[in-house]
Amino acid sequence: MDRLASFGTDPFKPPCRGCSTYLVEPFIKCAECGPPSFYLCLQCFTRGFEYKKHQSDHKYEIMTSDFPVLEPGWTAQEEMALLEAVMDCGFGNWQDVAYQMRTKTKEECECHYMKHFINNPLFSSTLLSLRQMEDARTADSAIPFKPTDDPPRPTFDSVLSRDMAGYMPARADFMEEFDNYAEWDLKDIDFVDDDSDILHALKIAVVDIYHSRLKERQRRKKIIRDHGLINLRKFQTVLERRYPKEVQDLYEAMRRFARVVGPIEHDKFIESHALEFELRREIRRLQEYRQAGIRSFCTGAKVYERVKRVREDERRKRTMLCDALQYIQDGRACRQWLHKQAAIDAGITPVVTTITTTGTGRRSAPPLNLTGLPGTEKLNEREKELCQVVRLVPGAYLEYKQALLNECRRQGGLRLAQARALIKIDVNKTRKIYDFLIKEGYINKA
Repeated sequence: MDRLASFGTDPFKPPCRGCSTYLVEPFIKCAECGPPSFYLCLQCFTRGFEYKKHQSDHKYEIMTSDFPVLEPGWTAQEEMALLEAVMDCGFGNWQDVAYQMRTKTKEECECHYMKHFINNPLFSSTLLSLRQMEDARTADSAIPFKPTDDPPRPTFDSVLSRDMAGYMPARADFMEEFDNYAEWDLKDIDFVDDDSDILHALKIAVVDIYHSRLKERQRRKKIIRDHGLINLRKFQTVLERRYPKEVQDLYEAMRRFARVVGPIEHDKFIESHALEFELRREIRRLQEYRQAGIRSFCTGAKVYERVKRVREDERRKRTMLCDALQYIQDGRACRQWLHKQAAIDAGITPVVTTITTTGTGRRSAPPLNLTGLPGTEKLNEREKELCQVVRLVPGAYLEYKQALLNECRRQGGLRLAQARALIKIDVNKTRKIYDFLIKEGYINKA
């Protein structure tokens, strides 16, 4: 039924080749052009639209679903609408099914559905096989550990327990289930011999509903198990180490579709895009070699990469002169900076020393004036004070704040090292921003 219902939705209808609008039945299909098929709406067809090889005198077909399939008086479009209405409203809810159909009464919907989709021998074997496949897919099974593994036993409300969403590996189950209070509907049900037929049927219906809720609970567990999502933070760490940033963003966007396909198919999809990213990067590198006039990988490419690294090192050293300018008025601080650069040039790790200024050295910069800067009106008083002290424009602060909030929400917490890796500014400014957001309650420590 899922397959039949999908044909009635608008996104699967082809666009008109003349006006590019989605086609509405009836529409025209050229019998001589293709593949791909050449479709036209009635308006473009009456105007005699022609495009490339398509001519207005070609033979054509009228595409429509306004014809009977199973029974006279029921068109194919109404058959698909009936199946969609039953899936949306539920089997047996014929009043709502008829209201959604709008062209048939509830008696007609019930009679037609029972006759052709339930009691029809043609569909009985298909429905039985679909039900068996569904039962096998959602079979009640735990999420076991291997016998050789020693499962962790996190304490309640610990960091590991929160990271694993309350999963207890020793029991192969969650501390709090999906639809955790589903059993409450059964606690007062008692089957006795003197129940009337209606009351007995109602109790059976409640049990069936509870069984369907258990199947949904198990389906979600199976998705978590198959895709390895129990320890989400560990999974995120492996993802960051394995894939570049572009592939990680793609994975975040496509993660919602992981439940539709299996874990192997989803991983193949991500791996294929990771390979595409690597190929694109390699193509850009080869294009750079071509623009530089390199024709040999053995000699020319190696020399080019070595010269490129030397050029970048020289450019980095020239930018370091900006650091020296702020200490030029203090002789002691200038000597410390020169010793540090000499150690770096010699390949020695310099001793980290705090560069201090004397009383005659450069004074600390005054607070930043925020008057007229864009984004100032979006800050509260404490944020304005922080931007003045740190000398950070409001627009940049709001951008850094949003990035830290998103990362904290995604990770469930944020460390200072993660904040420094995310914001590429002075580490002291990053610490002040991080401490301020922690103090104000915007983010929490990991």
